[in-house]
Amino acid sequence: MNDRTSAPEPGAVALETGPTPLPRRIGPSDLHVFPLALSGTVFGWTADGPTTTGILDRFAELGGTYLDTADSYAGGRSEIMIGNWMHGRGDRDAFTIATKVGKNPDNPGLSARSIERAVEQSLQRLRVDAIDLLYLHIDDPSVPFDETLLAVDELIRAGKVRYFGGSDHTGNRLIEARIAAAQSGVAHMVALQQHYNLVHRAEYEAQLARVAAQLDLGVMPRFALASGFLSGKYRSRADLERHRRGGEVAAMLTRRNLRILHALDRIASETQSAVATVSLAWLLSRPHVVAPVVSVSAPDQLDVAMAAPHLVLSRQQLTELDRVSE
Repeated sequence: MNDRTSAPEPGAVALETGPTPLPRRIGPSDLHVFPLALSGTVFGWTADGPTTTGILDRFAELGGTYLDTADSYAGGRSEIMIGNWMHGRGDRDAFTIATKVGKNPDNPGLSARSIERAVEQSLQRLRVDAIDLLYLHIDDPSVPFDETLLAVDELIRAGKVRYFGGSDHTGNRLIEARIAAAQSGVAHMVALQQHYNLVHRAEYEAQLARVAAQLDLGVMPRFALASGFLSGKYRSRADLERHRRGGEVAAMLTRRNLRILHALDRIASETQSAVATVSLAWLLSRPHVVAPVVSVSAPDQLDVAMAAPHLVLSRQQLTELDRVSE
């Protein structure tokens, strides 16, 4: 972008607006990652092989290191595509691989048998010896935490999993899991993946933020751009029809949320950044947030997202976003 005095065009990106971002540590683990995670949710589903390869190549080119997938994404095809891509590059150690178990119909739930089978199959699809970060994709109250935690601990002791975390757990259940792990003398969670963004704050901030701090969990916000709403793409019903979106995104077209977009517009203009970049930079300013999880459908969409860790928002800009999104 040559004209630094004018506002950027939609999708514009400035990767050098701030200092080079340092890798962030995931909780108390020894995993350090670039502060943005690439989701594999569309790989093998809406993104075909060449598109997936292009997205992964661009992510690596921009310094990305943290790949997030699940054994249920596209029936396991997401893991296969990521595994084949890494194998082809021959640099598996350059990436932190996170996957999730519990939702695949072949190995449903969090019983010891399901977890063991799911991890073995994920290892094969990913073509790796160990999963860096294993998420419990669901909270399965039908299985005692002791059984789930012991199964994960055995996998860690066997070198097949390095660390694990929770997803879709309440604060009380996270505390219950920590107590159970302490009593059993097994590994405890180091990370939490949770729905969290500028338009969806209350669920996380009401209780989970306090628990994450108390338990020293690295937080990975999912739906970090609110299904694309926080990219500024959807501002009217006409926009939804143009992009064939509805449902959840349509419900976001409220006065409050449009005020958030207006504030993002102002800050994007001030910082010569894109709206999505500012949205993610706000998330990265929150306590214990390590790496927002983003999904893209094309390689060039990554440039805007990957600019976020380079953007340092002022105290005044952060305060404005906090105020309009309360």
